[in-house]
Amino acid sequence: MQNEKRQNVFFIITMILMTIYLIWRMFFTLPWGEGVLNVIFGILLIMAEAVTVGTTFELFFQKMQKKRAQLDFPVIPNEYYPHVDVFIATHNEPVDLLYKTVNACTFMDYPDKSKVHIYLCDDGARPAVEELAKQFGIGYLGFPGNKDAKSGNLNNALSKTSSPLIATFDADMIPQHTFLMKTVPYFMLSTFIEENGEWRLRREEEIDPTFKLGLVQTPQSFYNPDLFQFNLYAEQGIPNEQDFFSREVNILRNASNAVAYTGSNTVIARQGMVDIGGFPLNTITEDFETSIRLQQEGYITYATQEVQAAGQTTTTIPSMIKQRIRWARGIIQSLQNTRAPISRKLPFWTRVTYVSSFLYWWSFFNRLIFILSPILFALFDFQIVNTTFWQILIFWLPSYFFYSLSMRYLSSNIRNQRWSQVIDTIFMPYLIWPVILETVGIRERKFKVTNKNRSTGREWIASMKYALPHIFLVILSIAAIIRYVNGKYGIALFFSSIIIFWLVHNMIALFYALFFMIGRRAYRENERIRAQEDVIIRYPDSTLRYEAKTVDLSENGIAFYVPYPIYLPEQKTISLVVKSSRYEANLDAVIVYVKADGEGWRYSATVKPLSEADNRQYMQLIYDRKHSLPEQMNLWDTAYDDMLRNVKKRIVQPKSDQRKMPRLSLHLPVTFTNHASCTLLSFNYRFFSATNLQGKIAEGSEVTFYTESNIELVLKHTGKTTANKREVLLSVENIDEILGRGLIDQLLSDLIRPQAERFTKEG
Repeated sequence: MQNEKRQNVFFIITMILMTIYLIWRMFFTLPWGEGVLNVIFGILLIMAEAVTVGTTFELFFQKMQKKRAQLDFPVIPNEYYPHVDVFIATHNEPVDLLYKTVNACTFMDYPDKSKVHIYLCDDGARPAVEELAKQFGIGYLGFPGNKDAKSGNLNNALSKTSSPLIATFDADMIPQHTFLMKTVPYFMLSTFIEENGEWRLRREEEIDPTFKLGLVQTPQSFYNPDLFQFNLYAEQGIPNEQDFFSREVNILRNASNAVAYTGSNTVIARQGMVDIGGFPLNTITEDFETSIRLQQEGYITYATQEVQAAGQTTTTIPSMIKQRIRWARGIIQSLQNTRAPISRKLPFWTRVTYVSSFLYWWSFFNRLIFILSPILFALFDFQIVNTTFWQILIFWLPSYFFYSLSMRYLSSNIRNQRWSQVIDTIFMPYLIWPVILETVGIRERKFKVTNKNRSTGREWIASMKYALPHIFLVILSIAAIIRYVNGKYGIALFFSSIIIFWLVHNMIALFYALFFMIGRRAYRENERIRAQEDVIIRYPDSTLRYEAKTVDLSENGIAFYVPYPIYLPEQKTISLVVKSSRYEANLDAVIVYVKADGEGWRYSATVKPLSEADNRQYMQLIYDRKHSLPEQMNLWDTAYDDMLRNVKKRIVQPKSDQRKMPRLSLHLPVTFTNHASCTLLSFNYRFFSATNLQGKIAEGSEVTFYTESNIELVLKHTGKTTANKREVLLSVENIDEILGRGLIDQLLSDLIRPQAERFTKEG
C-alpha cells in the first residue's frame, strides 16, 4: 500500500512537471526567426515529445486505477461449470507443432471432461491434420479455400458448434493444465456472489443485467527466447519483449475496459460473438477488432496476469518485421473500422485508450525525430530549439528525472526506458511508412501467418541489409559528435554536455540495433526448458538403479544432475523414467556429454519415448509448466554491461562439450601383479591417465591390479598420451564385466577413498 502511494505521488509530480515542460516548449522555444526548415523540425520535435508524454500519461492513469479494475475470482461448484468449445486455429503449420498443442488441450483440467469439446479448425483442409484429430479423438472442422483468413476459419467453427464458452488457441500456443480452471469461473460472476467469504447463487434481485463478460484474456507468453533476448545475449536478463504489453499494458486496460483480445489463450462468451455477428472480416487483426466490437456491445473484456499458455515466438528478423507491420496496419484498420476513438458506444476513458493505441504506432516516427534532432543541430547547424543551457536545466532536467523514475513504477521491472528506446529504434525504419500509408487509407488486406521457423544464424550478412538505416544514423551521429566537440574545451564542453548526452544516448540504442541485426547463431533445434523433475536411471539387463534430478528438458534431449559421478556407457542405450506430480514418461537415452557442475555432475543425453503414451506424457513434462525465461529485468545490468557482454560473446567462440564420461582426478599409486607400478592421475571409466611408469608396462601389453575391495582391473597400455604428452593412457579392458557384476559403484568408491583419506590427513 505504501509503495502504491509513493508510485501515485511520483506519477502526479511527473505529470505536473512534464506539463510545465511541454507548455514551455510550445510557447517559448520554437525557432520562429530561424527559417522555415528550423520551424518545421522544431514543431515536429515538440509534437513527438507531446505524443510520447501523452501516451505515457494515459498509462499512468490506468496504473493508478489498477486495483479497482480487478474482478473477483469465484469458487464455483463443479456442476455449474458450463460446456466449452476449444478452437485450435491452423492454416499451414506443421503437424508436429499442432501435436503439442492438441496434446496439451486434452490434458486440461475440468470438473466434467465430457463438457470440453476440442476442435482442430483447419482452413487448409489437410488430410494429415484430420488424421491428427482422429488420433486424439477430437473434432475436426475443415474449411478449404482459406476464405476470409482466420476470421472465416473461426466463423465456420462457430457455425458448427454450440457451447456457451469458446476457448481459442493459435496452432503453437500450448496451454497449461490449469487454463480452463483459471478462466472459466470468471464467467460465473453474473450468477454467483460472495457473502461472508463464501460463494453462492445470486438471488433474482441481485442479478445485474448490465454485467456481461465478453472474454477473458490470459497473457501471450513464449517458451523460446525472442529475437531481442537471443540476438542480444540477454535471455537471462530481460523478459520477452511482448511481456510488457501482455502482462502490464493489457492488464492496465482493465481500468478503461479496453483490453485487447490477442487471438489466443482466451475464453470468449458465445453470446457476445453472436451479438457482434462473429469474427470481423474487414481487417488483418480480427482479434483486436473483436474485442472493440464486444466493448461496443456493452461487454467487459478482462485480462489476467497469470500465464496459462506459452507458444513459439518468431525467430527471424524478416518475419518479425513483417509481423509488426501487420500488427501496426491491422490495429489502425480496426480503429478506423470501429471508429473506436470517437465511438459514442464506448465510455470516455475507453476512447482515450484507443487514441493512445493509435498514437503508439507513431512512436517509431517519434524515435526518428529524437535521433535526428541533435544530429541536425550538431552537424548541420539547425536551430530546432530556441533556448539556453540554464533554461534546459530548469525545465527539462527535473521533468526528465521524474519521468524516468515513474517509468520504472509503470513497467514493474518488465521493461525500462532504455529497452523501450532500443526496441523502437530497431523497428523504426520499417514501421514509419506502413503506419503513414494505413493512416491515410492505403490498406494492407492480405493476412500472413507469422513464420516461426528457427533461424540458423548463418544469414546474418543478408540480415545486415536491415541495419543499413541504423548504420547511416550511426555514421551521422559520430560525425556530429566529432564536429560538435572539435575546438571546445573546459566550460564550452560543459555547456555542450546536453547535446553530447543525447547524441551518445541515441548512439547506444543504434549500436544495440546493429548487434540485433548481426544476430547470433542457433545451435539447437529445440528449446531447452529448465525443469527439476525426478529421474530414475537404469542399465539394460542390470539391477543397478540411480536417482537424479533433471536440469532441463527438450523434445529430443535431457540434462540431469547427480551429486557424484556415475558410469553410463557411451553410445549405449540406457533407460530413464522421468516423473512429476502429474506425469511420467519412459525414455530410451544415449549419453551425449558429461561435465562437472558445481560439486556434482551434469549428464546430457538424447532421448526417445518408448511409446505414444510416453511421448504424450513427455510433451507435458516439457511444456506444462511456467516457462523458465525471466519475467523481470535484471536491474543491475547497465548499457555498458550489455555492450560488453555482446562484444565478448561475439569474439569468444563457444566450446562444445565433447566429453562423454566424467573425468575424476586421482593421485593413486598402484602396483600391478607383475610388480610393475605407476601413479594413476585421472579416471573416466574407460581410461586411466598414468605417470611414473616403472617395470614391465610395454605398449600394447596388459597389466592387472586389485582394488581395496578385491575388484580386478585389467589395464592395457594404449601407446597414446594426453594432450600435454605428459600422461600415458591405460584402457580398462574389463569395465563391462565389472558393470555386469554390479560392482561399478564399489570400484568408484575404492578409487576415490584413498584420495579422500590423503586430503583428510593433510588437512
